[in-house]
Amino acid sequence: MGLKEILEHHIVDHVWSWVNLGPLRLPISKHLLMMGIASLIMLVGLPLLIRSRAKALAPFRSIIEIIVLFLRDEVVYPNLGHKGDGYMGYFSTLFFFILTLNLIGLVPFGATATGNLAVTAGLALTTFVLINFAGIREQGVIGYFSHIVPKGVPGWLYPLLFPIELIGMVTKAFALCIRLFANMIAGHIVILAFISFIFIFGSLSAIVGFGVAPISVGLVLFTLMLELFVAFLQAYVFVFLTAIFTGAAMHPH
Repeated sequence: MGLKEILEHHIVDHVWSWVNLGPLRLPISKHLLMMGIASLIMLVGLPLLIRSRAKALAPFRSIIEIIVLFLRDEVVYPNLGHKGDGYMGYFSTLFFFILTLNLIGLVPFGATATGNLAVTAGLALTTFVLINFAGIREQGVIGYFSHIVPKGVPGWLYPLLFPIELIGMVTKAFALCIRLFANMIAGHIVILAFISFIFIFGSLSAIVGFGVAPISVGLVLFTLMLELFVAFLQAYVFVFLTAIFTGAAMHPH
């Protein structure tokens, strides 16, 4: 692995091989591996942690409980009402899955799968399906689509507003996709830029390179701490906006 690959391994997805599934070709890549690890943590690690009675793990169980209660009381209930109980599994899974992917991206030799548009598009697609499913489940098919255009609008505006509102529904999911992708990849690009300063100035003069190195390393450490905060923040923002859009579909008034 060359210097360029070492610096870029958190950003660039590396495809190792392809698996043919009939007409489809599935890439076996580093980001797919990160999603597999995150899924394994969610399916095996978290249940074992929650069911464990070890006193040493009690703080971690408390943190998970606090996060779930916060999502329920401050995110799901205010937007979906008490019918949100039926959707808590999705919102909790979505939060911890995104958070795990974000945190894995900060581990040495890891990769940020949420810095891949295909991954964030998949997450946004599940949100798009949930929004429409919840709206149809709550209002029925006819009621849901009749409320897409606000009531009181003149009839002659319906042919114009209906496709605009449909595009708006897609735009909401698209915005979630781009927001998560851009925020997660931006920090890694900044870190790459700070590290590159060492080699850029070092190629000009060894003395200048040694002088720039401590400053660059300090900025990298500061950015990493900021990235740790961003990992939690972006998981929360994605879930929060999903709850808002889902609640709006369930309760059009």
